[in-house]
Amino acid sequence: MNHRYSFQDEGRPGGTLYLVATPIGNLEDMTYRAINTLKSVAVIAAEDTRQTRKLLTHFEISGPRMISYHEHNKNSKEEAILSLLREGESVALVSDAGTPGISDPGADIVRAAVEEGFAVVPIPGAVAGVTALIASGLPTDRFTFIGFLPRDKKKRISELEFFKHYPDTLIFYEAPHRVEEMIKALFEVLGDRQMVIGRELTKRFEQFSRGKLSECLEWFSKENPRGEYVVLVAGAGGELENPYAETPWWEGLTLSEHVERIVETGVSKKEAVKIVAKERGLQKREVYNTVMA
Repeated sequence: MNHRYSFQDEGRPGGTLYLVATPIGNLEDMTYRAINTLKSVAVIAAEDTRQTRKLLTHFEISGPRMISYHEHNKNSKEEAILSLLREGESVALVSDAGTPGISDPGADIVRAAVEEGFAVVPIPGAVAGVTALIASGLPTDRFTFIGFLPRDKKKRISELEFFKHYPDTLIFYEAPHRVEEMIKALFEVLGDRQMVIGRELTKRFEQFSRGKLSECLEWFSKENPRGEYVVLVAGAGGELENPYAETPWWEGLTLSEHVERIVETGVSKKEAVKIVAKERGLQKREVYNTVMA
């Protein structure tokens, strides 16, 4: 085990990577701690420097140097950020909106900083998925955050098949030009479940739309989607089960094929074996021995 205090290891070498949550819309959601952290660091690594510059101007933050760090340059900029940390500089990571590392490349630089032994300190704040969840009216005791589904139709369906039997409330993100296609996929795979859409969260035109997936599809056929969407879908169970699913999705697959289908969604092979054993009512050892053989 590797133990690290965020604020009491004063003699440790290297700087600190701060993960600073920013507002998802309403600037009044910015915390005092987030403002003070951005003022104190040497460098701010921003997903979109133009967006972050507006934020810094609003809160009169002018000291730190700003660099870009996003999905398309993360490999080249990772070493630059690590070099700053090695030199003892503190770096604040911010995304376009919300909490870094959630549906953005922030998780990659966090992993690299942890591997080198640098302190990584979260500065908490808004998360769009949780913001929508607590106002949705759907169960909040168990939920699974999925974020953006794959754009490829086959991969999207495969991932939804994986989550189809989860009892948790499912949380998705989607852009306006793809949201209708995504809702169609949810309806086809999950059945006609209760769902909630949160749009323009914390902004002037914040809107929550509640109903069934079929009703949502009808609504989108008449509406022009605008704004970023958080889509929440009720978990599987009782009357919410897909009425068209007469047999399990894995019917006809061998144990090895079943495991591989789940691995393709990004799950480790060890975890996939556990899932397959649970879905088929088998012992994990039985599945493991068959797959490895």
